[in-house]
Amino acid sequence: MAVLASVINILGMVFLAHAVYSAYEHSLLPSSSVPQPPSAILPAALDLRVNLPLDITLETLFSAFLLCVGVVLSSPGLKPIQWNAWAGKLERSKEAREIPEVGVGGGNPYAGLEERPGFLDVRGRRKEFAQWIQQDAVGEKS
Repeated sequence: MAVLASVINILGMVFLAHAVYSAYEHSLLPSSSVPQPPSAILPAALDLRVNLPLDITLETLFSAFLLCVGVVLSSPGLKPIQWNAWAGKLERSKEAREIPEVGVGGGNPYAGLEERPGFLDVRGRRKEFAQWIQQDAVGEKS
């Protein structure tokens, strides 16, 4: 498959180079320098002043199509996105736990989100408040 993709890419490049060269040569012809009458269909902003022959236009489109097909065929296969499998694999590996860039403590890629300084831990604050109330209640009874 890689050989076929390379051949298609090379053919697309050859056709594109030929189309560009043909367009350049056509622009140098004395008949192509004659201004074209404005189009009755297209607005003035979209009206092209260069009148390329149909074969050059089709060759350009064909070469672009070949290049697109060749690039798609030569690209590697897509891998499924499974963040939970990736994170679990990282947490279980010893090498990832030793790398500090993976997470805050290493190993857990989501640890940075859980241990960030600006993160308000509501459950932890609730427990602290309940302990403070219990200590206050014990202090009043004594």
